[in-house]
Amino acid sequence: MASTAPERSVLQPAGPRRRVIFWRHGRTSWNAARRFQGQSDIALDAVGESQASRAAGLLAGKLMSTPDAPVRIVSSDLSRAYSTAKALAALTGDDVSVDARLRETFGGEWEGLTFDEIIDTYPEEIRRWQRDQPGIRAGGGETRVEVAQRMVDAILENLQGLPVGGTLVVATHGGATRVALAKLLGLPEDLWRTLSGLSNCHWSVVEESQAEEPQHENSATVRAVPAAWRLLEHNVGTLPEPFEIPEELGEPVED
Repeated sequence: MASTAPERSVLQPAGPRRRVIFWRHGRTSWNAARRFQGQSDIALDAVGESQASRAAGLLAGKLMSTPDAPVRIVSSDLSRAYSTAKALAALTGDDVSVDARLRETFGGEWEGLTFDEIIDTYPEEIRRWQRDQPGIRAGGGETRVEVAQRMVDAILENLQGLPVGGTLVVATHGGATRVALAKLLGLPEDLWRTLSGLSNCHWSVVEESQAEEPQHENSATVRAVPAAWRLLEHNVGTLPEPFEIPEELGEPVED
């Protein structure tokens, strides 16, 4: 009798399309205290290290389910992201390259403050910033638009030379991921808030939805067109266990 158990959650073979996995770092003490980290270099705490180890195992299972598909890992240069990336690299055997453009938003005067302190001191600025108004600078630092642009520039550059069917894993940060995803997917700025941020050590997956295409209908000439992207997974970190009827409520059987 065939098994009715659900199949494991794995990335299906990408075929001619490449994928990008945005992966947020594990927890830090500032995350736990609800402090605005920005580009302050705060290390993972014990919980964050455990999260990184567990999530790395899940992602490695996804990536290595198609062992011939190439994988490239790139990380923000901030230690919380780099340590998270190294947990995955230890399982897959890949190197980790570093790109400072994958950092979190520079938060200027807000860095190190709790969100309650920011709300008390900068009520109008934080309200407008949380609504993704494009010209608002976090604590006098970066705007959402500036962060999105540098993130997308870094991702597209790191994709160069990655063969078809390959996956780029980007170990980065929550706020930077959200706006980069929105820009990569082509969402207008007034809809960027439709995407949630990522929880610690959760990930999102996008896939190229538009490959190179012939220049003319009956021509073998290939014209490179800007890649379009589609969202496959968002803010994923684990899956629920299948429901099983408690033994005392099941059908009586003789054994």
